[in-house]
Amino acid sequence: MKSNLSTRDQVYTDLKEQILILQLTPGTGISEKEISLQFNVSRTPVREAFLRLAQEGLVDVYPQRGTFVSLIDLESVEEARFMREHVERAVIRLACHYLTQENLMELETNVSFQKKCIKEKDFKRMFELDEEFHHMIFEGCNKSKTWSVIQQMNLDFNRSRLLRLVADHNWDHILKQHVQILEAIRKKDADLAEKLMEDHLMLAVIDKQLLKVHYPNYFK
Repeated sequence: MKSNLSTRDQVYTDLKEQILILQLTPGTGISEKEISLQFNVSRTPVREAFLRLAQEGLVDVYPQRGTFVSLIDLESVEEARFMREHVERAVIRLACHYLTQENLMELETNVSFQKKCIKEKDFKRMFELDEEFHHMIFEGCNKSKTWSVIQQMNLDFNRSRLLRLVADHNWDHILKQHVQILEAIRKKDADLAEKLMEDHLMLAVIDKQLLKVHYPNYFK
């Protein structure tokens, strides 16, 4: 365990990551005893970590039954997508005016790594690069705090996006949209960039039925 975090914070951080990257899948039962043995810690920091995760909606605690990784709430997914769509449409317009050549080169590098992930079918890394692509646009527009606020609503949205990458390895359309968004920014075509971003974030709506077919037990 990392020494720069308290035991409680490290258990919380590691468990949260395991849930978000689907190492702990929705509906999985977890116990204080098992987790304390896994991390070689007492039950107290595990109990505190469970409490924080429950407050964030990532685990459900049922008296006499136990603690379970929460199912994905499609209403929360849609609300997060709605917020991201409207915020990112505004930010992408700013990007067409404010992103520097250095910012554009960083986005190009990100896209080149995405191409590699597609060849290797590395869904975790592809998800990370997708998030990084959007994050870099926010940073380039000096909207890092806005990005942080969005992340607070993104938990179920991100789990559903990861599931999408797992369910269908045809990620070429995601890459194509990122390339098109980058080119629109380069050309300073704010109207096109906004439309492309809207279409990109609408994938979450289109994918809901696919995910419910492949993973019916993962959703509320």
